[in-house]
Amino acid sequence: MDLQKERKKERKKAIFIRELMKLSNWISGIQWLFFIFTNIVVIPITVGAAFELPSSKIVNLLQLSFIVTGLACMVQAFIGHKRALMEGQSGLWWGLILTLCSTSAAQGMPLPVLGGSLTVGIMISAIVTIIIGVSGLGPYISKLFNPAVMGVFMFLFGCQLNSIFLKGMLGIPFGNESQDAPINLSISLLSIILAIIVIIVSIRAPQGIRRYGLLIGIIIGWIAYTLIFETNESVSQISTFSFDLFPLGEPAWDIGIIITTVLAGLLNTANTFGALKGTDSMYNAQTTNSQYRSSFTITGVFTALAGLLGLVPYSPYVSSIGFLSQTGIIRRMPFILGGFMFLVMGLIPPVGRFFSLLPLSIGSAVLFVAYLLLLNSSWAFFKQVEFNTLNVYRSAIPLFVGIVIMTFPASYFETIPSFIRPLLSNGLLVGIMLGLILENAIKWDHYGKSKEDKTVA
Repeated sequence: MDLQKERKKERKKAIFIRELMKLSNWISGIQWLFFIFTNIVVIPITVGAAFELPSSKIVNLLQLSFIVTGLACMVQAFIGHKRALMEGQSGLWWGLILTLCSTSAAQGMPLPVLGGSLTVGIMISAIVTIIIGVSGLGPYISKLFNPAVMGVFMFLFGCQLNSIFLKGMLGIPFGNESQDAPINLSISLLSIILAIIVIIVSIRAPQGIRRYGLLIGIIIGWIAYTLIFETNESVSQISTFSFDLFPLGEPAWDIGIIITTVLAGLLNTANTFGALKGTDSMYNAQTTNSQYRSSFTITGVFTALAGLLGLVPYSPYVSSIGFLSQTGIIRRMPFILGGFMFLVMGLIPPVGRFFSLLPLSIGSAVLFVAYLLLLNSSWAFFKQVEFNTLNVYRSAIPLFVGIVIMTFPASYFETIPSFIRPLLSNGLLVGIMLGLILENAIKWDHYGKSKEDKTVA
């Protein structure tokens, strides 16, 4: 028996080495590297700018993001859900953090207090996520996120992120300075032209070029920005890799921020359900309880690490589905190699220094185009719902309420108690919660169908 196990291990090892030596896997791995890079590079730069960190700390955040993201991808592929799904800094968390920076500034909350309270909330969320994974609650929670809820989530998610990207395209700074900042016309014009170029490449270019549309946009935009505008940015020379614990602020206890972040952590589970369910057809297998358990546990561990290091928390990327559909690279080895190369990039200090100078308007323009595709993801979920004039409220209420709240200035919420204000002033979270409540409290399909039958009779 032991001999059979030993032979099985040897065969697996031989297969792994053979796959590792294939040139095609390395080429596909480079494609994964570009995809991971495009999705991650702007996140630590924008968060650092929003918290008004010095350039040296932004470089450190960028390097840590590369290292932790590459490691997270590899761990998920080896012992997590074992699928080629990018594990990265969550867009839901990212949007929430940038939104809280703007609203908290308007309400007079110091950035270190906001950052410290976010850290506490993220650590609590990490513990909850690990408990969900270890206890095996994932499949039961997934039943709450039916297609109607996921459709609302995807649509509002796109609205929140693209509102942030659009501000970046218009030259409006992140954080405290954004309150009274005017639109920068010259930067806006370049950003809009760049977005149009990326859209044209994504639609008209051959498939071999189309898959690199975002990377092409970053290169063209960065070169154009450097030639047109004077860039006086400089980054202190860093010869070794370093990091600080709690760079956004020492742990603080603003109860409103903590409650909001913990709820955001629970709602962030939608990313895991969306990514795993969305790839079931590609792998011709339904996600198992074991995959949910290991995926949530690993996401929780890396979320805790993100809280300590001042990074945006982690989750599987739903946008990976589009990449897999476009390239057909569903094997794990290229994905593992891409994650490994991304990790190595983070370990090289000059790489972090170089990419920290990426203009935020250029990164925002490219990601604005990328996240327009969330409309397609939202529509795919909504097509699974049978809407009629009686049950349309199930999605209309959370969608319209969430979008309208996003348009309200922070001053509208000053009369709301501070412990609940950060939550109720966030249209994305309010919309998702309304969607969950309405979908799981009312049997919309049965009610709508029975009423329509009576009307026909």
